[in-house]
Amino acid sequence: MNTIRTLCFVIAALSSYAALVYRLCQVRRSWRESAYRTLVITLLLQCLTFTMGAVALGGGGAFLGVGNLAILVMHMAAVAFCVSAQIILLRWAAAAEEAVRKTRYWLIAGVALNTLLAALFFIADGPARPSADFSTGSGQPLVLTYLLFFIVSQAIPCVTIYRQCGPYARMAGTASLRQALRMLSAAAVILFLYCTARTVNILTAAAGIDIGVWQLASNVFSAVGIVTLSLSLTVPSWAASAAKPLEWARSYRSYRALYPLWRDLYESSPDIVLEPPGATVSDLDYRLHRRVVEIRDGWRDLRPYIDRSAGGSGVRAAGASEESRQAFAEAAQIRQALHAKRAGTVPDRNKDTGDFDDRDTDNFTAEVAWLTQVATAYRRLAKVDAKVDATAE
Repeated sequence: MNTIRTLCFVIAALSSYAALVYRLCQVRRSWRESAYRTLVITLLLQCLTFTMGAVALGGGGAFLGVGNLAILVMHMAAVAFCVSAQIILLRWAAAAEEAVRKTRYWLIAGVALNTLLAALFFIADGPARPSADFSTGSGQPLVLTYLLFFIVSQAIPCVTIYRQCGPYARMAGTASLRQALRMLSAAAVILFLYCTARTVNILTAAAGIDIGVWQLASNVFSAVGIVTLSLSLTVPSWAASAAKPLEWARSYRSYRALYPLWRDLYESSPDIVLEPPGATVSDLDYRLHRRVVEIRDGWRDLRPYIDRSAGGSGVRAAGASEESRQAFAEAAQIRQALHAKRAGTVPDRNKDTGDFDDRDTDNFTAEVAWLTQVATAYRRLAKVDAKVDATAE
């Protein structure tokens, strides 16, 4: 179990230092912002908490020659860290006057809690006790009181942060800040579970009950919660950059998915292409826009050959949505129109006015999604026709 405890501790510590280093790389352009300075202080306190934890884990809690002093400093840093995290949330989302007022209350509460912890630690003769008394629990009333006050000091900010994150996320003006607040809310829930599991550990140890491997639940919750918290405190600055590769990948998938439809329309109406077709995707946004525009133009050229009285294709997915059925119907009409144009046959009931069944083409993202559905249906119909031709031969 010690190996798992150590691993959980290392994961939490690495995430804390990674978040601190990442934020320190932005010090030149952000240091004048009070919210940034508060965030750096919060991450420093988070790193101090786990640094002192490493000292306590490796040296029996001794620090500066005082037994278990590393544990006391770790707990006091954790209290200050929770207070600082609450202040960050206030600076992110609350009005300026409200943030200042509530920040003052949290600072007073943090100082009072740390003073109480220090007093209980020395009154309970903490330096002379085994370090296990402060980690797995103890039957001594003063040590038990010390540990329970520490857990309460961690649990209360978790509750307040969770209650505030929901309303603040709905009021947030940017998507990255909303995401950060949701992650902070999730971190608060996970760390509250840590507090609950740690309380169970302390009380069962005081009662002489061995719960075995379940003691590790608090370590797991702590590691997962700190990793989530570290991500939430940094996500506003890297979310936009991280989204760019995902956006590029989505655009590239759409660009490739549209190719079969575009190719056949281009072969039918070569004039729709303003530039020679190329394989490069160095300027993917431009090329995706061009491909959508060229599909529109090729589709318009087919309007005199589209038989509006013809039914859609019989190829359907079970339980397909109405939009999926429309996509298959449009794809089937395009294939029929292409065959009619090659044969020079104009249907009696054609429709050479209108555009894409009067769909709104102002929303480019929605149009790409729609055309991708049509192109996918078009590719499936082509495969069905190929199988039919092979069977006939």
